[in-house]
Amino acid sequence: MDLVSRVEKFIMEERLLREGDIVVVAVSGGPDSAALLHILFLLSGKWKWSLVAAHFNHQFRGEESDREARFVEQWAAALGIPCEVGSADVPAYIAVSGKNAQDAAREKRYEFLQNVAEKYGAQAIALGHHADDQAETVLMRLIQGTGPSGLAGIPLRRVEKKVERIRPLLRIYKSEIIDYCKSHGLSYCVDSSNLSRKYFRNKVRLDLVPLLEKFNPHLAASLNRLAETVRAEDEYLTGVVQQHFEQWVTIRDHACHFSREPFLRLHLALQRRLIKLILNYLVRERENANFSIIENVRTAIVQDRTPNLTLDLGEGLKLNREYESVSIQRAQPVAADFEYIIEDFDRKWYISEARAAIVFAVEQAGCRRLQRPQTDSGIALSGKTEYTASFDLDQLAMPLSVRSRKPGDRMRLLGLNATKKVKNIFIDEKIPPSRRNAIPIFVDAEERILWIPGVRRSAYALVTEHTRNVLHAKVIVENGLAGDNLHTSK
Repeated sequence: MDLVSRVEKFIMEERLLREGDIVVVAVSGGPDSAALLHILFLLSGKWKWSLVAAHFNHQFRGEESDREARFVEQWAAALGIPCEVGSADVPAYIAVSGKNAQDAAREKRYEFLQNVAEKYGAQAIALGHHADDQAETVLMRLIQGTGPSGLAGIPLRRVEKKVERIRPLLRIYKSEIIDYCKSHGLSYCVDSSNLSRKYFRNKVRLDLVPLLEKFNPHLAASLNRLAETVRAEDEYLTGVVQQHFEQWVTIRDHACHFSREPFLRLHLALQRRLIKLILNYLVRERENANFSIIENVRTAIVQDRTPNLTLDLGEGLKLNREYESVSIQRAQPVAADFEYIIEDFDRKWYISEARAAIVFAVEQAGCRRLQRPQTDSGIALSGKTEYTASFDLDQLAMPLSVRSRKPGDRMRLLGLNATKKVKNIFIDEKIPPSRRNAIPIFVDAEERILWIPGVRRSAYALVTEHTRNVLHAKVIVENGLAGDNLHTSK
């Protein structure tokens, strides 16, 4: 079977393209992209594909880069294919961003290709990576240290912003591509930087691969088989982990929250993959998060010594472990202190820091039998959306205030003939440290703590048979509690 037929068969088997698709073909001017464009051109009539050639000038090699751009434009014109040429001063971008040359070039190149695809309404971007590229990638990742996903190598397809990046030549070797160009009389450019050993990939290609081929002449084929095997298994495990992610992980405020208990039931391999998936979700660039970061996160979750801890993961991410709750999120500022003086009971009070509203009602005790609860104990995690408490109004020192906690706060608990530090109350009730500052605390003018909604009610101003005027207070939490505390965010 000739090379064109093999590539066509591969495209159809893997469903890389459909009849009538608009395809942006990335053309550097080298033999790989030259062969790719020519093969797709020969097949385009049969499959009604509309092709667009796209060339990006990284401005690394001066006149040589400019010649390649002109070559691609002329060749596309000869084929009757529209051509888009883009450029960027990648060396200047490297100086500003601090990224390495290959990462910076890849970022700007893919950004350009994506823009071209959007301009033409393309369904796919075809890239010229081949089987030798795949072998080099697997070997490089093995040297640098990688997990199973890394050993899967270059993906055959990947969707970015509704456009699929495909690699139709991923099972074709470089020697076959060179032979194809010769047999069809295709001209191409030779990138002089491919001979520079300052790039890691070039060192692997020029030095390491020839050395290893002395031990295994079929090294590239072996590494490609490894990538194929791992890719299939990785896709399966990724699907399993995705199910757990959707079932257990709650996404809120650009953070991923989950319970420790189901995480502990997962196999070690799935624990690591779930962490990696969460990191990928929060920071796209962390797709290849290294083993030490993933293992540090996993250890922090499974260990029993410290129920509350924070772990800085870099790039503005942090892990919060608070008892049995775990969150991985971008660093958030600590909730600001607040205090609201309750000047009247006829209006609804909004406590923005607590994401809650408070309403009051005053009634005379003799009007009807009181059935409202006076206590509010041990329900911080009950899932209720409203909290109520009743007070003997005449025993309160006015005005009342609703505020955040203060250092040294103590509360005289109902049923306990002593006071207790609010800090210790929060610890006993397993209120996560990051949320404690947002819980509203009701106090009177004598700074007596009357009520911590959803947590505890004090022994002050109890409604008794001698009470004449009753103050009812209700705290309404926005969007319900969803299993969290009173101040759960949206």
